[in-house]
Amino acid sequence: MLPLSRVTCQPVDQSVHPTGTRGRVASSRAGPLSKLGAVPAYPDDDPTSLRLELELVPKGTAVGEVVKQLIALLTVGDLVPGSRLPPERQLAEQLGVGRSAVREALAALEILGIVSVRPGSGTYLRDTTSELLPTTLSWGMMLNAARTRELIEVRSGLEIQAATYAAQRVDDEAVEALRGFVHTMRDSLDDLDAFLQADLRFHLQIAVSADNVVLRDLLQSTRSLLRLWVERGLSERSQAEVAYREHLAVFEAISRRDPDAALEAMRAHMATAGERVGHADVEGSQR
Repeated sequence: MLPLSRVTCQPVDQSVHPTGTRGRVASSRAGPLSKLGAVPAYPDDDPTSLRLELELVPKGTAVGEVVKQLIALLTVGDLVPGSRLPPERQLAEQLGVGRSAVREALAALEILGIVSVRPGSGTYLRDTTSELLPTTLSWGMMLNAARTRELIEVRSGLEIQAATYAAQRVDDEAVEALRGFVHTMRDSLDDLDAFLQADLRFHLQIAVSADNVVLRDLLQSTRSLLRLWVERGLSERSQAEVAYREHLAVFEAISRRDPDAALEAMRAHMATAGERVGHADVEGSQR
């Protein structure tokens, strides 16, 4: 294998400043690209702030190897959200492949939600890679529904941890938000769609209050994968009544800033919720 080649890219901040001008270099807290409109081209940009290390691609494995290398670089490297990648020609030269292989690889990465290709401007690392997890794992879930139970176990552990952290870090505003979601659940026992929406927002608020971005993103991914089964698992008023009481117990523990009680309350909730989701999974796989 030949020595590593080095290319660089510069993060571009597409956010609009209060003055109405657009910045050129992104900070480590660049805003989500997915929420922006068309991205203007900056032909005079000279990417110099970050480095990508790429190896020459073995013959016969062009597109797959390019995808593999770029995923590794973009998901574990030093690129910040909003970073613009080098142009196709430069990537092709560094990888020793044709531009068509790079173009196909970037198209695949765009489908996976890792990059955003903006015609006339370039290719950018998206604001988060968490969307990649449900996109890729969902194939495994569809091909092997038995893994849903394993995913339920993962979600249970994450939710319990989030509730524990939230009880230690929650602020008064978040407590009131949680209270509102619990009240909505109480008032929506005969409207399961509204109940499920309040249920989802309750758990999202706990994840935010846990003040751990990695934990929050992992929870978002597992919930995305389980959403269908969660909805199928709550189909009767009696189930909603049980879920309401469990959410109320979690809320009361968090509002008291009692992490031990929050842990136990969420553990109890996840046990019954896991049974409902698991049962829905079995029924769905038999259809």
